[in-house]
Amino acid sequence: MKRGKKWIEASKKVDSNVPLSIDEAVKKVKEVSYTKFDGTVEAHFKINYKSLQNVRGIAYLPHGTGKKIKILVIAREDKHDEAKAAGADFVGADDIIEKIQNEKWTDFDVCIATPDMMGKIGKLGPILKGKMPKPKAGTVTEDLKTAIKNVKGGQVEYKTDKTGVVHVPIGKVSYSEEQLKENLKALYQTIMRDKPADAKGEYIKSLYIAPTMGPSVKVNTKSIA
Repeated sequence: MKRGKKWIEASKKVDSNVPLSIDEAVKKVKEVSYTKFDGTVEAHFKINYKSLQNVRGIAYLPHGTGKKIKILVIAREDKHDEAKAAGADFVGADDIIEKIQNEKWTDFDVCIATPDMMGKIGKLGPILKGKMPKPKAGTVTEDLKTAIKNVKGGQVEYKTDKTGVVHVPIGKVSYSEEQLKENLKALYQTIMRDKPADAKGEYIKSLYIAPTMGPSVKVNTKSIA
């Protein structure tokens, strides 16, 4: 892969093959970021497990991701005021379902729905894909206030890609080192807590953190545990 001058200069500040303690890694990832805007810091966990499709769950980052989350709520009309008051960006019922179906509209980050609407929402699966409401994610519920609060407060969903890597944003470069460390610890602890009972050997084979633009930094997981 061809790299630009800025990336090459930043890469001289870190050896991505040498694991650093969480304190050193967080400090270094802020140092090697070279975006003019406030870039995102993302964690990459390489998972060692036979059934990768089962490696998924919900984590709560104490300081959120730093991204403004746009929430769509699909619910019956008597729940609309509750959703709006709780901070939903878009609220609707059959009208919103039709908009998504006809216009392929997906200009939101998270979709929350009441259980009685799921029968109608099911047909939207091919359009919504990863944004489909799911009971396990807490996005299919009658308690819209709590669901919206959780999503806006730092709830993130994690799962492996086809190569067995979990990619999750843990904050912004502008976050303090302490905020990034606390978010990374919370994510790491959640993934380890959700470890399948039949997982053998070292569950997390490696952990890297990286800015939007800049080289990755390897983290010594023992310094987190």
